[in-house]
Parts: sequence; structure tokens; C-alpha cells
Amino acid sequence: MDQKKLKTRAEIPEANKWHLEDVFSDNNQWEAEYSHVEKLLEEGKKFEGHLADNADMLISCFEWMDDLSLRIEEVYAYARMRRDEDNRIANYQALTDRAGALAVKVSSAASFVVPELLAMPEGKLKEFRATSTKMELYNHVLDDILRKKEHILSSVEERLLAEVGELAEAPGAIFSMANNADLRFPNIVDESGQEIELTKGNFIQFMESQQQEVRKAAFKTLYGTYEKQRNTWAATLNSSIKSDVFFAKARHYPSALEASLDDDRVPLKVYDSLINTVHEFLPHMHRYIQLRKKALKLSELHMYDIYVPIVPETTMKITYEEAKNMVIEGLRPLGEEYISILEEGFSKSWIDVYENEGKTSGAYSWGTYRAHPYVLLNHQDTLDSMFTLAHEMGHSLHTYLSNRKQPHIYAGYKIFVAEVASTLNESLIMEHLLKKTTDPKILAYLVNHYLEQFRGTIFRQTMFAEFEKKVHLVVEQGGALTADNLSEMYRDLNSVYYGKDVVLDPEIALEWARIPHFYNAFYVYKYATGFSAAIAFARAILEEGQPAVTRYLEFLSGGSSDYPIELLRKAGVDMETPAPVGNALQVFAELVDQLEKLLK
Repeated sequence: MDQKKLKTRAEIPEANKWHLEDVFSDNNQWEAEYSHVEKLLEEGKKFEGHLADNADMLISCFEWMDDLSLRIEEVYAYARMRRDEDNRIANYQALTDRAGALAVKVSSAASFVVPELLAMPEGKLKEFRATSTKMELYNHVLDDILRKKEHILSSVEERLLAEVGELAEAPGAIFSMANNADLRFPNIVDESGQEIELTKGNFIQFMESQQQEVRKAAFKTLYGTYEKQRNTWAATLNSSIKSDVFFAKARHYPSALEASLDDDRVPLKVYDSLINTVHEFLPHMHRYIQLRKKALKLSELHMYDIYVPIVPETTMKITYEEAKNMVIEGLRPLGEEYISILEEGFSKSWIDVYENEGKTSGAYSWGTYRAHPYVLLNHQDTLDSMFTLAHEMGHSLHTYLSNRKQPHIYAGYKIFVAEVASTLNESLIMEHLLKKTTDPKILAYLVNHYLEQFRGTIFRQTMFAEFEKKVHLVVEQGGALTADNLSEMYRDLNSVYYGKDVVLDPEIALEWARIPHFYNAFYVYKYATGFSAAIAFARAILEEGQPAVTRYLEFLSGGSSDYPIELLRKAGVDMETPAPVGNALQVFAELVDQLEKLLK
């Protein structure tokens, strides 16, 4: 790929684009389905006030809700993925806005169900569940509703909250538009002296440059651009956090954090234990930072020196085709079934590969129940991009297997377990590469890269999680969030996590302004817990073989048929103890030891 100038969407080869026609053949079919969903909304009126009439009425209502849910997911996913291809296209901005508004209407139309169920005499619901075999499908759903009884409001209040939902999405939508469609970065000079446009997609590539001046220029250019709107970013994030706090209070939760955790039935101690365990292992993180400073022969280690590989001779260029082959080889321990699904994804246009003008940055896996998973990439021909491909296909196979095994109502897995499959893929591929590599320099490079995965996924995401906890607490205690105090809190956390051997460049205090996950509160800690669970699974698969693979594939097929903590426990990983996080960080400590020896 020519990185000198960003390509237009039309210049990207069709073979490297996803095939959204597997969801809707064209926009006309999307419009027809949109209209069908609008008509289905009206059917809810016949159920309202009648759920206690008989079991058949309740079952019909559940079936209506499930059908509505399946259809709105397709309507929204198609519109949003089309928009993500090029955020500047007004038609797809409009489709996405309409789909979002319709999703709120769907939520509102079904808002009577839970309050009406909770108002039903307990004996009647028990009778329905005992006398109708069709009700068995909904046992887990009903149990989950009943456990949240104290947080469910009246029908009128629930409908109002559902309507307010569209307003609550505004901060995230504004951030996404500003960050993806409007933000432009100046050119910087690369290693060969050529001027290249800085983009969010190639930023990390520049941060891995062997020339410190290039890294510094990319760093200062990126944050200098965000700095110009620092107060706007702060106001947008503050609005998002206020929204989180409002909904938590409305539902009678002690805090926004506890409201978020309760959705997955995750105890607060899991979140706090993660932060505490990571703090215990910070001396090993600081040891790694010291090693980095020494290996790079720098008198001062800056925040823009954190990403550069510390074994420069082995910088790897990996094409997309090579990346696919590396992923297949590294994941062979997961068995033939897993590999065949993976190859199907590679060959059947699940993946949108390269960056283009206006395309949403980063990477994700999405999809629909009746079609298949999709993956958005911004591939850059680096080792990191190969691992991103492995990561997102981990999500996709989790989705594929859950969709195949579970009815739609239980197909979607909870976010708490969403990062397990993705990071397990990365871990298995890394273990494969470490075993087959004999060149000490390449081995050192890979160990360093593995350490970076730990740093980026456990340490960095836990730092984000701690930041989220702190900023929500400010709002919950009646305080205000400004660009200044957000930056101060963020800078202080960087100081704690990176230690005294890093120069905290002033620009890093503004990093919070560019993190999209902060608009989906208390999401990022799940990267760290998921990574820890993935390390546990990877070790079991490599040591036990087929029995561990069988347990793992059953976990991937579980969807949301049980609570995430329970699904993991059944597969052999207990996240209610500090052991998985502590054991994963022990691996990190051993890798630091290994790298120290390799670099002597």
C-alpha cells in the first residue's frame, strides 16, 4: 500500500473491501426493512397491559421483541458500517441517524415489558413458567429481569428513559464526527525526508520509527491538533459522563460504575481487584521501562519513545496476505473446525482491509445474526497489524460460534467476555512465533512485542479504567470536569504507571481527548480482565491439548446463555479471584527477565 497519500474509497481494490450486501442487497432493501420495523412497532400495543393474561400472550410478546431486536440490529449495523467506509458521505450519515432514532423507538416500544413483568403476581409468573414448555427458552432472561427488580422503574418512567436514550448518544456521536470526519492533521517529515500526511491510522507506525525526531514530530503534531479544541473535547466527555451518572441515579444504583458492572452481574470487587493487582506489579512495569531506556541508549526516555521496537534490526514488514497465513499457522492448536471458519472469513469478504479517506479509524468486529461477522481494519503492513487481524477475527469467530449454537435471544455475548477470544488469538500466535524463532535478535523483538501487548492491554487499559473511575467520581460528588482537571488527573496516572524513568511530556496529559472508549463508560477494564483470562486459556490449550480446546470452544459457543463470570468459570477460569490477573502479570515479569538476558 502506498502510504504517501491516503487513497479514496474508490481506489481500494474490491477484493479488500467487505461485502455488506450479505446484510442488505442495496439501500432500497434497507429502506424496506426500515419501514417493516416501523410497522412491527405498532404490534406491541396488543401486548401492553395483557402480559398476565396467559402464558401464550407472554410468549408471543417475547417472540415479537426478539424479532424486532434482530431486525433493528441489521438496520443499524448496515447503516453504521456503510458510514464507517467514509464518514463524509451525507447519505450514510443520515441512514445512521435514522437507524439510531429507530433503535430508540424500538427500545421505547418494548419499555412496558419489564415493569409489567415485575408487577405481575409472583405466583402467576411461576405458574406460567411451570405449565408452558415454551417458557423454558426464556428462563435465563426472566431470572436476569427479576434480579434487577429494584432498578426497574414504572412503565411511564421506563418509556421516558428510553426516549432520553437518543439524547444520551449525542456526546459519542459528536466525538465520532469530530474525530473521524472533521479532524485533519498536518504533514510531517518521515525517515527519508518526505512530507507525509499524519493520520490516526499511521500515527502508531510513526511512533515505531527508529528516528526519535520522527516520533517526536508525530507525537507533537497529533496532540497539537487535539490541543486546539481541548475545551470542546472536555465539554463533550463531561456531557457523556453526566449522562452515565444520570442513568445510574435514575435506576437507583450507588454509582455509574456499579450500574455498568451490574449489566454483566460482575461484582465491584473484580474491578477494584484488577486495579489493585496491577498496582502490585507496577515495579515490573517500571523495570521494563528502565530496560527500554537502556536498550534505546537514551539519556531521557519520552512518552514518544514508548512504542518504538527496542531491537531495531528486526523491524518486520508483513503484507496482508502474509498476515493471514501467519494467523492461520499460529491458531492451528485450536483445531480444524476453528481454522476452516477462519479461512471462510478470509475468503468470503468479511473484512474491510485498508485505510481510505474518511474511513473510521482503528479496528472492530461487528456483524448480524443472519449474515456473518464483519471486520473493519486499517492495515499497515506491520506486525502490529497482523496481530490486529488475529484479534478482530477472534471476536468474529466468537460471534460466529455463538450465533450458530444459540438462539438469537442468547447469541450476543456480554462485553465482559468479548476480549477473551481476541486476545487468546494474539497469545497463541505469539507463543507459536516464540517457539519457532531461533534468531536471538528476532526473538528479542518478539518478546518485546509480547511485553507491549501486556503493557497496552493490562497496564494501559487498567490506567484508563482507573481514570474512568476517578472522573465519574468527580461528577458524582458534584464537581465539574474541565480540560485542566481532566488533564491533571490523566497526567498523574501516567506518572504512577510509567514511573520516574519517563519524561512526562506535557502533551500526554491530553491523551484522554482522543480515546473513543471513554464514551462507552467502564468498557476498557474488560480488555485487561479478558487478556488475563485469555492467557489462562492459552496456557491450558498448549499444555492440555484437546480437552482444553473443547472447553474453550464450548465457552465461545455460549453467547449470553449464562452470566459471563459463570461461562468463564465453567471453562476453568475464575475471574472472581485475583489469580488470573496475577498469573498473567507473572508471565509479564518473566518476559522482562527473558528480555534482559537477550539484550545483554
